[in-house]
Amino acid sequence: MSESLHSAAKNTRARTPRVSRPVAVTALAAALLAGAATPGTASADSRPVPKAAAGQDRPELQKAIQAFVDAGFAGMQLRVHDQRGEWVGSAGVRKLGQTAKPPTNGLFRLGSTTKAFVATVVLQLVAEGKIGLDAPVADYLPKLGLDRRITVRMLLQHTSGLYNYTGELDPDGTFVPGILAPGKEWVDNRFRSYRPEELVRFALSKPARFEPGTGWSYSNTNYTLAQLLIEKVTGHSLADEMKLRILRPLKLRGTVLPGTRTQIPGPHAHGYYRYQDAGQWKVVDVTRQNPSMLAGAGDMISTTKDLHAFFSALNSGKLLPARLLAEMRKPHPKSGALGYGLGLSVQDTGPNCAGIIFHHNGSAPGGYGALMYSTPDGRKTLTASLTSGDAAIDPAKEFPKLQERLIKEVFCGGQAAG
Repeated sequence: MSESLHSAAKNTRARTPRVSRPVAVTALAAALLAGAATPGTASADSRPVPKAAAGQDRPELQKAIQAFVDAGFAGMQLRVHDQRGEWVGSAGVRKLGQTAKPPTNGLFRLGSTTKAFVATVVLQLVAEGKIGLDAPVADYLPKLGLDRRITVRMLLQHTSGLYNYTGELDPDGTFVPGILAPGKEWVDNRFRSYRPEELVRFALSKPARFEPGTGWSYSNTNYTLAQLLIEKVTGHSLADEMKLRILRPLKLRGTVLPGTRTQIPGPHAHGYYRYQDAGQWKVVDVTRQNPSMLAGAGDMISTTKDLHAFFSALNSGKLLPARLLAEMRKPHPKSGALGYGLGLSVQDTGPNCAGIIFHHNGSAPGGYGALMYSTPDGRKTLTASLTSGDAAIDPAKEFPKLQERLIKEVFCGGQAAG
């Protein structure tokens, strides 16, 4: 599915993985990690916000998000917190065929940004002594028959070697579908419910990518296992544990773990899936879908406001003790340019910009993308959502340069990022 090419990052440094054009949403997922709509115009949110409230005060941000729409994305919403205050704005359309812009308080599917939340809960349990970071996962989940060399740390940093149940790339760059193939098969089955154990057992039926701890490969299987680990250790559902530990303490009222519910429960932009069927290109509104196929790995729904509150709290040390936050921020050497630690990525913007920043972006089926960036102290954040429409664009080609421009405007004061 859209997350399936995240595993491509294991063979990349600064390049984008080769992607088959029919799998447009999958290309967006790969581009997001590595870091035809009727175009609207960018506009600031009309609600009052502190300091930099008026959109005209930050024209460079309006232009940066408008560039995504000009490139063919259906819409985008952006929230920036920095020394100038808070700025919110949107560009494009909320729904194809209409003129209303995406709501700047809108909910959206997070895709793999979910992993930062799940990793935080696991590390909180490590801090409480309920989970050992370097303990075998099999000690907690004995019935799955996991290789005993796979540790909790390996799940969070994608070094377990476990097959990615949403699909993998062969060494030559050919995409091998997972539990569902992209395109018509996913569209026809997008309301199907999956149990986390079903996803994991499918992955375990496939050969491991490498011996545990000897390589790096992005796999949604790791985080579905992390969900099962949390539930086994606490005796509660992931949703309940997330509410107890993160959502309620931070007052994240727009963030939900939907389970098998297909609706987005609040104002939102629509997501579209463009695919080829019998030689013909089709576009379908897939805003409603069952997210259980990405349990623990990409199923959450949130807002730019809540993502800011979460990532700022995490990076300012409010959710984890310093030693575990440091572990989270330690990139695995084999993760290459992605700089992946334990549920977040590390990016060096250079000495003329903000230096080190942290992020975990994501993409969900139906063209939903999420961006979440922060400085180490949590004082400057960028959170955003974008949607694909019916335009024939190649996200793997278009997204990186748009992303770089946006990061440059927010973190580098318009100067080129390193």
